[in-house]
Amino acid sequence: MNFDEIIDRRGHLSSKWDMMEKLYGVPADDGLAMWVADMDFRSPDCVQDAVRAKLEHGIYGYLGDYSPYTSAIQWWMKNRHGWEIEHDWILTTTGLCNGVGIAIDTLTSPGDAVVLFTPVYHAFARVIRSANRNVVECPLVNNAGRYEMDFDAYEPLMTGKEKMLILCSPHNPGGRVWSKDELRAVGDFARRHDLLVISDEVHHDLVFSDHQHTAMPLADPGIADRLIMLTAPSKTFNTAGSHCGQMIVSSDTLRGQLKARMTALSLASHDFGVAMTTGAYSAEGAVWVDELVTYLDGNRKLFDEGVNAIPGISSMNLESTYLSWVDFSGTGMSREEYKKRVNKGARIAVNYGSTFGTGGETFLRFNVGMPRARIIEAVERLQAAFSDLQ
Repeated sequence: MNFDEIIDRRGHLSSKWDMMEKLYGVPADDGLAMWVADMDFRSPDCVQDAVRAKLEHGIYGYLGDYSPYTSAIQWWMKNRHGWEIEHDWILTTTGLCNGVGIAIDTLTSPGDAVVLFTPVYHAFARVIRSANRNVVECPLVNNAGRYEMDFDAYEPLMTGKEKMLILCSPHNPGGRVWSKDELRAVGDFARRHDLLVISDEVHHDLVFSDHQHTAMPLADPGIADRLIMLTAPSKTFNTAGSHCGQMIVSSDTLRGQLKARMTALSLASHDFGVAMTTGAYSAEGAVWVDELVTYLDGNRKLFDEGVNAIPGISSMNLESTYLSWVDFSGTGMSREEYKKRVNKGARIAVNYGSTFGTGGETFLRFNVGMPRARIIEAVERLQAAFSDLQ
């Protein structure tokens, strides 16, 4: 649990570290990678041991018995989230974007529309548009630095072509943990407009102590007939490269349709991803996650304090995730100017808020899932890059 250890990821084919110079002009030798949403911590021993057992066995054949894997998922959802699920509800995908793509491909048609509460994780819109579906943006309200939904404003945006809604819960990039009332309002909205709901809950384990995440089917049990839950250990245990996620679907009808489509495409799970998930979702993994969340909480507080000390810059108060959402509108600078100061002046690679849809235009997203020394360094670099505002 040494989260302070600096691990050099450069030269290991890391998207986050090895692509920042090409994409952002941030020098590889001394730049800080704070964009891609994976962490700079090693996965816990329970995950490493699962991989090590595979390596030591040395034979990587077809999987036959998934029961240890599905039992581990069941255990985790019940013990960490109070959500009891059945083995048969679990469909395994090669990551959650793959799950979104399968659901869109199976359950909607070209020309249909999919609702997003923006700004939101940028890959959703990319997958929707690549599938020749249309994005309907329902902008979140920024109420004093905290995102809220405004369903009265969303009603006129509905045209009848909408077939699906994708919810990010907890929210990326704003870090909101939606309340039970808010989640029930999403369910009511979906029923009014006959929308299928994809609830992406990949960040559900990374919630800070003064907040409580509620799984969508627990907040609104009546939505089960139209709900596809997306979960994965990838953000929690830093295993995104394993490309292993879950669609958990209690509806026999929806699950049957999805399973048939996956069979037609001959999609199968990755042996190492299954092993990592089985190892992660354990009592040992739970202890590690509790330590991780405490460490991330310290990181986000330190980062927030540092960036909020710069006049005109403000970060949203994260309730979950390790992704700090920082607003530069108060600087009065153009988008190109503050991006240049962050990329060139501070030598930090970040995600640009405009890629997250309407409402994200004046923001940048910073990944604080890294050793604390690098958070301190990032704050110092940002304060220096905007020193004329001090």
